[in-house]
Amino acid sequence: MGLRLAICTERDHIRQWADGVRDPAGTLIVAMETLTPLARRSRVAVTIAGLLLLLAGTLWGSDDHFPFGPFSMYAGVNRLDDPAPDTRVEGTDVTGATVLLTEANTGIKRAEIEGQIDKLRSQPALLDSIAAAYADRNPAAPALTEVRVVIRWHELRGGKPTGVYRDEVASTWQPA
Repeated sequence: MGLRLAICTERDHIRQWADGVRDPAGTLIVAMETLTPLARRSRVAVTIAGLLLLLAGTLWGSDDHFPFGPFSMYAGVNRLDDPAPDTRVEGTDVTGATVLLTEANTGIKRAEIEGQIDKLRSQPALLDSIAAAYADRNPAAPALTEVRVVIRWHELRGGKPTGVYRDEVASTWQPA
């Protein structure tokens, strides 16, 4: 490994470098190591591989491929008057009560539900895992007889809520 010298001029204050030497004029001389050709090629190869993974994840990946998946959460811009979605998961228990299913009582984050909404629409049986997670975390609670993913669409005017909304049931599951 070769060494080369870098000369750093002093302004007001400069930190004392462990391997630095000052000449009589006060200039700090620091020894720096240079990369070997093999090390340089290795770094370039790793950088190219990382960039290729990012590109592949952006073009063909999903959120499950983090950190190489698409940056879809930043991908779009809505108009100021487009309705804003607010997704929630709720269930109905054996007593007929509606239960809001949250991360606190299921261990499943809302973002995970939102990221899988298309899959949950086409395969509502996947919602049984939410019912099972709820039962595991709340063994004394009445059993769920239904689980629903509900999207509340808030109407906006000029980017501000109007107070008007509509609910859309995106997916429903009931035990067999």
